[in-house]
Amino acid sequence: MQKPYAPACDRNQMVILEKLLPVFLQCHNVLEIGSGTGQHAVHFAQALPQIKWQCSDLEENIDGINLWINDSQLTNLNKPITLNAQAAWPENLDNQFDGVFTANTLHIMSAQAVESLFIRLRRVIKPAGHLFIYGPFNENGQFTSESNAQFDQWLKARNSESGIRDLEEITRIASLQSYKIHTVHELPSNNKLLHFIC
Repeated sequence: MQKPYAPACDRNQMVILEKLLPVFLQCHNVLEIGSGTGQHAVHFAQALPQIKWQCSDLEENIDGINLWINDSQLTNLNKPITLNAQAAWPENLDNQFDGVFTANTLHIMSAQAVESLFIRLRRVIKPAGHLFIYGPFNENGQFTSESNAQFDQWLKARNSESGIRDLEEITRIASLQSYKIHTVHELPSNNKLLHFIC
């Protein structure tokens, strides 16, 4: 099997890490939701050696993530676990993480899955833990760029239940689980990094 590769990860990992560092330097256990290829996990775990970084994704992506982890030989990068926002999560994850990171996941999930994800995350994040969500978001129900509008059309053509989420709606859903928005970082390519504190 060839190691999976996403060019976007190479382009955005430095700017994301710059925002994560001040917070994650104080963390010990971080869960990544939707690790994808595994590129972000390797880059961030290497930059944050004091953290135990836990990858997760759907079953079909686990083998590819393992290829990146094995090649990295990082001792603070755990083997990936299978997690689905709409399926039960292992009880041994409860209250285990002081940080959670996810990139480019909410827009490929259904609205119902997004709500389910926030409910499940509330169980695994420790009190005063940090949640970072990276990706494109609408503001006040409007696309922030023409490229995002075109991307949304492409997403919906593949899956009618997917699509770019409204920042205000995500903040509302998060508040139902006692997440408070702390910072909205504006990043390149019309993306944002949302920082919630639990």
